[in-house]
Order: sequence, then C-alpha cells, then structure tokens
Amino acid sequence: MDPVSFRRLLAPSGQDVLAAATGADVGGGGLLATAARLREAHDPDLVAAALTQARLRERAKAKFGADAERMFFTEAGLEQSTRASVAAYRAGRFADRLPGARVLEPGCGIGADLVARARAGLIGDGVELDPLTAEVAQANVDALGVADRASVRVGDAVEQDPAGYAAVFADPGRRTARGRVFDPRAYEPPLDAVLDLAGRTGGACVKVAPGIPHEAVPAGAEAEWISVGGDVKEAALWLGGLAGGVPRRATLLAGDGAVAGSLVPRGLGDPDVRGWGRYLYEPDGAVIRAHLVAEVAERVGGGLADPRIAYVTSNEAHATPFASGYAIEDVLPFSVKRLRAELRRRDVGVLTVKKRGSAVDVDKLRRDLGFGGRRRRGGAELTVVVTRVGRDPVALLVRPLAGPPAGPPAGPEGR
Repeated sequence: MDPVSFRRLLAPSGQDVLAAATGADVGGGGLLATAARLREAHDPDLVAAALTQARLRERAKAKFGADAERMFFTEAGLEQSTRASVAAYRAGRFADRLPGARVLEPGCGIGADLVARARAGLIGDGVELDPLTAEVAQANVDALGVADRASVRVGDAVEQDPAGYAAVFADPGRRTARGRVFDPRAYEPPLDAVLDLAGRTGGACVKVAPGIPHEAVPAGAEAEWISVGGDVKEAALWLGGLAGGVPRRATLLAGDGAVAGSLVPRGLGDPDVRGWGRYLYEPDGAVIRAHLVAEVAERVGGGLADPRIAYVTSNEAHATPFASGYAIEDVLPFSVKRLRAELRRRDVGVLTVKKRGSAVDVDKLRRDLGFGGRRRRGGAELTVVVTRVGRDPVALLVRPLAGPPAGPPAGPEGR
C-alpha cells in the first residue's frame, strides 16, 4: 500500500469498505469469500487495502486492546510498535518528570508512544522517514483523539533539531530484511547517532533491543528492562534528567499494565553457590537481563546451584513478583528413561518442561517422555526443570509454590 491508497481508505467510501471488512470473516477460511463479496460492490484495490487493515487490527488487539479497532497499521509498523501498556507506563515516567513538556520523537513509527504521551498530557511531534508510515501515525493521532497535542511529519531522524524541545524519545529500527538486528551500531539510525541527538536536550529515552550488551550502555544512563506478564518485551535507555540515578532497573508490568514491581541494584556481590534446597526460584527475564539475580537471591534467602545459571534455590518460601517459585519434590540425574518411569509412577497427566543451561530440545523431550500428543490419562500435574550443575545434567521435579512448605527434596545424595 502507498500513501495515495491509504488516503483513499481514509475517505468516506474507504471507511465504508473498512467497516464492512472489519465486521466480516477475514480469517484463513473466510477471507476469500469476504473478498469476493466486497469486490462485487467496491473497487478491488480498496477492498484489498481494507482487508489488510481488518486483519492487522485483529492481530493488533493483543498489543492495543480496544484501541486496535480504531487504529491503522502497516505490517512492519505493527510488528515494531510498542504495546499500549508499556507505552502508557513510559509516558507516565515522562509526565512525572516533565509534566506538560514538548517531546520530539524521531522515528515515531505508527505513533503508539506519541499517542501514549499525548494521553499523559505531554505535547509531541513525531518524525518518520517513510511517508506511508507517517500518514498512518497521523491517522492514529486523529483517530484516538489526541491531535491537539500530537502531530507527525515526514523527515530524517538524524537531521532533526531538538532545540525547543524538553526531551527526545527515539525508537531506532532494529529489523532488516534479514531479521532482527542485535548490534546497536547496525540500528537504523545507529545508536550512536540517536544518542548524539538525544544528548542535545535535557532528557531523553531511547528504546533498544532487550539483548543490548551492558557495555553498550553509555555512562550516566539508566538501562531499564521491561517484562509484561512474565515476558521480556523491551529495554530502554533513560538519559539526562529522565534517568533515575541508578545504572539499571527491571520493571515488571502486569497484564493490565499496572506496575507489579521495580528492582534496582543494591551493591551486592555474586550470590553464593549451594546445593539444592527446598525451593526453586526462576527469576523474571527482565531481572536476568538487568543482571539483578543477586537481588532476587537476597530476597528469598537463596543462592545459585550453578554460578553461571540463573536458577535460585532456597530453603525459604517467599512470594515475590520478581521470580516464579516452585517447591522441589525431587532432584534426579538427567535420564529420559528414568524420568519417564518416574512420571508414570506419579500418574502425571499434564507435564510442563522448562530448561536453562541445557541443550535439550523441549518438544522432543516431551515426546520422548510420552507427552507429545493429547493429554494423558491421570490427573496429576507436574513441572520438570532440566538444567545442570557444573557439567552434570539434572532434572528437578517441581510444583508451583503454593500451600504449606514442602519437605526436603529427595536428591541424588539422599538416595
């Protein structure tokens, strides 16, 4: 789709076709029939554009909820956009430190962050190099009712003059035709160029890939990793007056966007190394990315079974938003044959397999253990954690932490 076709979609006749497409079956089975029916009364090119938007809106509900029904998307724009809960959280941080300020956003994509900040009371100007994406972003600003506080123009991100703006928010491209880009120097534009632009204002936030090397974080910046519902979604660098005075942070958002927890360094050394205790704690991915496993270990009175693997073990039961807790029922040397016999003995019907520090193929292991197809007969549910201690592979039989404390695990040394 090009800008001309998109403008036709925004016209009243295009909106009529889009409304008809949005209420129709655009899934794999019904798409052809819906397209044929709409083409009987409307221009085929307009129908194609409307059906594309209808399908993108359906996919976008996972990121944008009810707003997706009014928004416009490109395929790449939806893929790279910030989900609404994260954008709202980040906008709140801007609003707390710079209430009512004017923010420049070079490379604004489809406008998700621009809209979130406008809703938080900030004024913003988005700049987008791709003319179609710029028009889509402006359409979203209009559709979501924030045109009095936000606008979009076509332009090159690195050529923008931040004079007159209180802060900059930038989201450089991290995808190419070959897939994701992990080297910050290969961002589009490169991270160094974005940081140079951001450094010319009183404060800035730059969205980066969650896998950014810690050595790539500039001095004085705060690196924040964000997870939503337990999944790491993104990372950002806060600079200047927007930085929080700590080098790194892990922020956990619940599914509804509420902040479930925020963890920062406490100057701790490496966690101690110990044998398996009564409980296993699996730190949230944002905690691991932020190198804050020691802080979680301190909270649960635990240590690491292996110094290179982020599984915390403890004899204390604690509820913490920063890690999933499990009661350890058994610790076995890893053996498919032995595991299969043990699961059969326990009459396990529902099996979850987790791994860390292991090259095991989880799907293949499930099949080898007899759980490759439908649910097996038997009501017991169990989680198997495959990991290692040193060079020795082990399998932990665990259950989510709940109820009274478990007894000591029957590990290999206790058999």
